[in-house]
Amino acid sequence: MNKRLLSTSFLAIVACLLWATPFAAIKIGLKYTTPLNFAGIRFFISGLLILPFIPEFKAKLRGLSSKSWKLIIQVALLQTTFLYGLFYTGIDYLPGALGAMLIGAQPLFAAILAHLMMKNDKMTWTKVSAILLGMLGVCIISLGRADFVLTTTIPLGVGILILNNIVGSMGNVIVARDTREIPPRILASFSMIIGGAMLILISVPMEHPQWNIHPTEYYLALGWLAIVSAMAITIWFSLLGREGVKVSNLNTWKFIIPIFGACISWLILPNESPDLISILGMLVIAFSLLMLNYFNRKKIKQQ
Repeated sequence: MNKRLLSTSFLAIVACLLWATPFAAIKIGLKYTTPLNFAGIRFFISGLLILPFIPEFKAKLRGLSSKSWKLIIQVALLQTTFLYGLFYTGIDYLPGALGAMLIGAQPLFAAILAHLMMKNDKMTWTKVSAILLGMLGVCIISLGRADFVLTTTIPLGVGILILNNIVGSMGNVIVARDTREIPPRILASFSMIIGGAMLILISVPMEHPQWNIHPTEYYLALGWLAIVSAMAITIWFSLLGREGVKVSNLNTWKFIIPIFGACISWLILPNESPDLISILGMLVIAFSLLMLNYFNRKKIKQQ
């Protein structure tokens, strides 16, 4: 049982489930403050929350070389500052359905960059087929939403979110390829503290946030988001650092985020209920993941 709970597949699903829960909390937080400022505070707190759970913290901190700190700063900029800065900016220019589809395409970008930047993570026809099927499932779920309308800002928003996918995928590759000597919790903690602080600083001249006392629901939403990010990113970084885990394969699990997101909406929101289009999209995503995992296991057995 413990072996299954610590397996890459199970932990990847847990991380994706955590990432699917913040949407309602983000909406609450953005009622009271600006996007970049809210994201910055969220990740800064997330990083701080991890610190007490790092065993032998002082010894590990002293053991970090200048090269390790450069990598931590690089990951902080890519995985927190640029990634979420671009995400919040790009999503403002797009209808929600189109934004969801573009974010859902992230596993494809991860596979392409891993193919270009890593020797042991090359594209195969099986992998390409599974990723394209997963993207089709995300598109089906997204097109079922009623907010798909054409606007003049779409080209700019599309460009920003494509850049967001490239930045996020590059960050995943760097974590998997270059940071194996850095303890995952140290990497997750300090990358979020540094990246969050940068977002807060950027938000001041760009958004002019108001530093007011907010209602209780704001702090509850912020607290939940900080906990979710701390747990999910720590899990993800630890998986990227595992021997034999490929960036392209791991990122395909992100296709289940819209499935979890839709299910949570059906359970929590009174005006949301299951529909045929969403269920069809979920089945397509499930088939793509089953297909990829089947061929991966078959390949391992043949070696």
